[in-house]
Amino acid sequence: MSATSADQATLLVRPDSYLTLHYRIVLASGPAEGSVFTDTFDGRPATLQMGGGQWAPGLEAALLGHAEGERFSVTLEPAQAYGDRNPDLIQKITRAMLTEHAGADATFEPGDLVEFAAPNGGRYSGVLKQLEPDWALFDFNHPLAGTALRVEVEILGVM
Repeated sequence: MSATSADQATLLVRPDSYLTLHYRIVLASGPAEGSVFTDTFDGRPATLQMGGGQWAPGLEAALLGHAEGERFSVTLEPAQAYGDRNPDLIQKITRAMLTEHAGADATFEPGDLVEFAAPNGGRYSGVLKQLEPDWALFDFNHPLAGTALRVEVEILGVM
């Protein structure tokens, strides 16, 4: 292997790479199809530690093997991105539990993202769907669950 091809091999995205990149995520299905979810091309580039849980595993997998300086697009089905929507993750909680997690002075509107403490000390979020005097309905699915995504990426740096 020549020095040039060895150098190029080190610039490919690996499962443990640290990346500087621009990316745009566009919803490729669902009622908001064609909407841009996020876009860094008009601003500062992003950084991504592969395997760190910042992106869904399927999104990271789409980056593997691509080279520094490369620009490409990929469309991922829901199962490859943030998974299918799970109806079991739409749950009612008591207003007492909501007050316990958010504080007695907190006010909410449907559509608000509310963070909760998990029993293991972690955090999880849900979108408020309905608020009643005794209970609240939350959707704990990832906001992009059930949605195909078109991802455009420009890899600026690979370490």
